[in-house]
Amino acid sequence: MFEHVRKRHRVFFVYIGGESPLKEKYIDAASELIVYTYFFSASEEVVPEYVTLKEMPAVLVFKDETYFVYDEYEDGDLSSWINRERFQNYLTMDGFLLYELGDTGKLVAIAVIDEKNTSVEHTRLKSIIQEVARDYRDQFHRDFQFGHMDGNDYINTLLMDEVKVPTVVVLNTSNQQYFLLDRQIKNAEDMVQFIHNILDGTVDAQGGDSILQRLKRIVFDAKSTIVSIFKSSPLTGCFLFGLPLGVISIMCYGIYTADTDGGYIEERYDVSKSEAESPEPVEESKEKQEPRSGDSLVPAVQEPKDVLEKKKD
Repeated sequence: MFEHVRKRHRVFFVYIGGESPLKEKYIDAASELIVYTYFFSASEEVVPEYVTLKEMPAVLVFKDETYFVYDEYEDGDLSSWINRERFQNYLTMDGFLLYELGDTGKLVAIAVIDEKNTSVEHTRLKSIIQEVARDYRDQFHRDFQFGHMDGNDYINTLLMDEVKVPTVVVLNTSNQQYFLLDRQIKNAEDMVQFIHNILDGTVDAQGGDSILQRLKRIVFDAKSTIVSIFKSSPLTGCFLFGLPLGVISIMCYGIYTADTDGGYIEERYDVSKSEAESPEPVEESKEKQEPRSGDSLVPAVQEPKDVLEKKKD
């Protein structure tokens, strides 16, 4: 049964031993993380002869064609250790996997390459990352996850910048910070030195989740969405953005013209109301304008009908 499980699953955890407080912790962790990986329990006689256990009971993870034993003193909380170790040491990355790696708290070293390109530069970077992941696991497995990604489309979106291919990017998926190479990597030793510089803090982190970066990401995402819509279907883009703009323009024009007409009508109403309330000054002014007898004959200006009616009233 053990050999059957080992052939079927690339990563799985096994509790070795009888009843103990460690087993209770193991069961609690398994109940929480059962949707992500596989958990088993066994007696000491079940495990292969190459597995060496210093003490019992023990929790082991089998992956990368070897095994690793949980050490409470060095690895801390069992659930956190399982969450970190549930991935293989080297992976083919995509957006969903990077999202999952955010829960581990590890930095992710990615070789961004074009898998269709068989040039020396692309294959060399991938082999360097694989070599570091394999040969330096004991040094970096608690802090780093390694892998490669085909193409730079997702990385460009994540970094909000154009990343040239091939290159190496180190991501902190928990706070969206990233580290770019400050030198050309020629071998595994150069990559190891770059990792040490990151751990020492001598390489400045870029990006992050500050308020300014969040606003920048909102603008970037909106711009990317609009550009992608127009690239994929220009007619649909014109309809989606042209129709709302047209409706808003018509509404604004209607509101503006409605205010203008309303003000003009209100002004005419005020003038008519003032004339109706004070007819005597109007009559006096009209009398002054009428010619007296003996003066030169000047045709009188015909008063408007509404004024005459007001005089009659």
